[in-house]
Amino acid sequence: VQLQASGGGSVQAGGSLRLSCVASGHPLSSYGMGWFRQAPGKEREFVATIAWSGTMKNYDDSVKGRFTISRDNADNTVYLHMNRLKPEDTAVYYCAASERSPYGTTHRPNYDYWGQGTLVTVSS
Repeated sequence: VQLQASGGGSVQAGGSLRLSCVASGHPLSSYGMGWFRQAPGKEREFVATIAWSGTMKNYDDSVKGRFTISRDNADNTVYLHMNRLKPEDTAVYYCAASERSPYGTTHRPNYDYWGQGTLVTVSS
């Protein structure tokens, strides 16, 4: 599975962005999917995850109520809708796919495939 993330950019605080993650090489419909982020000098951290069916979702507390993860299995795409962005959301965002956790997981080592990352910069 190859994952291609896109949609990053520079926005002001309070703004919105939508990240996309398109998969190729294998249908995404059986994978749990997740978004992680890594700020400069920090560890990669969990942001959101979604089950293969889209019916189960989980978010880090720092983004609950502001970010929404969704997926379109017909288009092999996962999205991260980000609203009310804050400067502390600035990071490289990575999408990931998990074969072993089809219902999604917050645990980074459980992900088998990773995209290349897309940079989100939020200015105050």
